[in-house]
Amino acid sequence: MKTNFLGLTLESPIIVAAGPWNRDGESIRRSLATGVGAVITETIVSDPVIDVKPRIAYDGLGAQNIRLFSDVQIEGWEREMDIAKSNGGIVIANVSAHTPSELAYLAVKMEKYGADGIELGLSTPMGVDLEVAASHPEEVYEMTRYVVENVKIPVMVKLSQNVTNLPRVAKAVQMAGGSAVSAINAIRCVLGVNIRTMEPLLPTYGGYSGVPIKPLGLASVASVAQTVDIPICGVGGIDSCENALEYIMLGASAVQVGTALMIKGRDYVTKMVEDLHRWGEENNISDVKEIRGKALDKLKSFEEIKTDPLTCHADNQIPCIEGCNMCIEACMYGAVSRLEEGGIRIDSQKCTGCGLCTFLCEAGKLSLKW
Repeated sequence: MKTNFLGLTLESPIIVAAGPWNRDGESIRRSLATGVGAVITETIVSDPVIDVKPRIAYDGLGAQNIRLFSDVQIEGWEREMDIAKSNGGIVIANVSAHTPSELAYLAVKMEKYGADGIELGLSTPMGVDLEVAASHPEEVYEMTRYVVENVKIPVMVKLSQNVTNLPRVAKAVQMAGGSAVSAINAIRCVLGVNIRTMEPLLPTYGGYSGVPIKPLGLASVASVAQTVDIPICGVGGIDSCENALEYIMLGASAVQVGTALMIKGRDYVTKMVEDLHRWGEENNISDVKEIRGKALDKLKSFEEIKTDPLTCHADNQIPCIEGCNMCIEACMYGAVSRLEEGGIRIDSQKCTGCGLCTFLCEAGKLSLKW
């Protein structure tokens, strides 16, 4: 399944996101070999910082990362880009700076070194000043405009979920001439505390990424898709081809994968790419545009939702999972009980149609009906 994104034809809508897994030319080349549509460099800055140790924590669901930027000097990226593109492929440079002129300087350099596009990293969850700039549409507009006016390659802006009005920021990017937005960046977090040592798992606030942030990413992409006309790249918690399709059906033209690669490796990304192509073939979908935004018209405001008289129904032809009573325990209204013969009974007078039990039932025997 192909897509047109940033004016570039990508053989897959899956892109490897910016991160330490794309820290230099060789690692980018390996990421490109997974079959993804493009790869984004680790965030490039004028003055690289020394890594702290440790800097990554993982709790089995999501990860906290406190690595800030690439440790390669901007001039060193000329060699790294030669290595990265030695076997072909599309490489997008992620650059970050505090002023429009510095941002444009980095973008111009990376364009000269062969980048096919630019992603502006205007936010970071690590607590530095950039997060403030990312919250103000006026500042985002100026930074985006200055870069757009100084390069000939497409420019996309990575949006932060930490801002209060994401659609307004996305609109500023569009007005400034940005070619696309990507949403969302990692979320400011403290992953946890070691209760034995009474210390946080990492010594400062960091970026939270991985499967748990997918609902936030989906909501952000949907709200932006309902606001702007420029393409969107969905980011956050994408761990399967099904997750990628969710983002696409809510308006994304492409998606980014990062934490899944970091935790599960590049072979897993290859599997995601292959699974997505297979899904496209099985459903006669060859281009993302055929399904992009298909779920958006079903996402309504609260006032538009019809209060249909739905209640839960149990199909007792389907056996319950042995020992499972989740629907009974979770029903806040006391509407679910066990029949003597072992099936499930729903009291239609008590059931209010909240729907929780239908999601909890792994046997698939519960559904909402008139």
